[in-house]
Amino acid sequence: MKFSEELKWRGLIENTSHEEVYEKIDQGGLKFYIGFDPTARSIQIGNFLGVVMMKRMQERGHTPFILVGGATGMIGDPSGKSAERNLLDSTTLDDNVAAVKEQLARFLSFEGENAAVVVNNYDWIGKFSYLDFLRLVGKRFRLSEMLAKDSVKSRLNSEAGISYTEFSYQMIQAYDFAHLYKEHGVSLQMGGGDQWGNITAGIDLARKMHQGQVYGVVTPLVTDAQGKKFGKSEGGKTIYLDGEMTSPYQMYQYLLNSDDQSVIQYLKYYTFLSVSEIEELEKITAEEPHKRSAQKKLAEIVTEMVHGEEGLESAKRATSFFFGGTIEKVTDKEVESIFADVPSVDLNRSDLEKGLGVLDLLAETPLFKSKGEARRSVTQKGVYLNNLTIDSVDKTVQTSDLASESALVIRKGKKNYCVVKFA
Repeated sequence: MKFSEELKWRGLIENTSHEEVYEKIDQGGLKFYIGFDPTARSIQIGNFLGVVMMKRMQERGHTPFILVGGATGMIGDPSGKSAERNLLDSTTLDDNVAAVKEQLARFLSFEGENAAVVVNNYDWIGKFSYLDFLRLVGKRFRLSEMLAKDSVKSRLNSEAGISYTEFSYQMIQAYDFAHLYKEHGVSLQMGGGDQWGNITAGIDLARKMHQGQVYGVVTPLVTDAQGKKFGKSEGGKTIYLDGEMTSPYQMYQYLLNSDDQSVIQYLKYYTFLSVSEIEELEKITAEEPHKRSAQKKLAEIVTEMVHGEEGLESAKRATSFFFGGTIEKVTDKEVESIFADVPSVDLNRSDLEKGLGVLDLLAETPLFKSKGEARRSVTQKGVYLNNLTIDSVDKTVQTSDLASESALVIRKGKKNYCVVKFA
């Protein structure tokens, strides 16, 4: 299978600017770029598709240019947005640029003939005066063409409207492409489907400014079976690649909960499994969906790709806690992440250091209405401390019972949990 055919089979090409792009992709040797605006300290898992796409391209002999949008990040791309983003201050933006740059660098090779290159568009956009930009770039844009872009039309027809700042975004991104073509020989821009208007603007500008032929390829926006954007949990939390913002456990669980209708497509998008391996998982999912084999494989591969083997093991161990695994040697942060949706209570650490009667402890939690109820449950062997059965109503809980630096976990029955924090 040719590389371009594999990309089509995986559903990774939604649109191309020219038919000959496929031949060029198969030949290798292209310099291409994808832009990432640093609107946060981390990219999220939906945008991670672009990173995986760069990795695929690099492994087939193409040279990736990672563009971190220090300039475009100051404005905010209106594509796919229903309202204007709040403008970031320069300090926050600089911190985000550095963090995103470091994050992206983990997934590509910076050695060899087609070593990855990181560029920041502020390095060239930041040098323009307003008048110079209008003279050099602005005069090459026609208002009718700019207004015809889907990203602009949808906002013009909305209550939010679109500011001149956001309206100008496509000119800056277009100049990025023209600049990279002239200075580095970059001839292909890739991005999500919502970037089509910006990419075609760059193709036109490179032709007008430098008489160059450049190309564009867009990947689909990743959605679930209901058409919701991939990358947000049920609670509306964004799934980031940064382990400080989204723990390996949270990422693992999010992927593990992928619906049967979407999981095979996610495997095609995000993993390097072969055609036969994915087809086998598709067959198992159809015949034995309860096994969730495809979901487990997706969660394992992507979590390890992002967080390494240690992160994956941490996520699996945390998952085992809900199946009775002993809760021990974890951090407060891990407890907070794993049991984010579980009730919690705060008690004085000094009481724990003196020794706290287990019934007194249990009565402080919302799991029990009284010491009497707690006593009956302990007697019936239905109460657990860090998933270990509490054998006696006379047990004294001490600091040695903590699962993390300052927390322990109480379970009543099979599924009722409470985190107790000692400060």
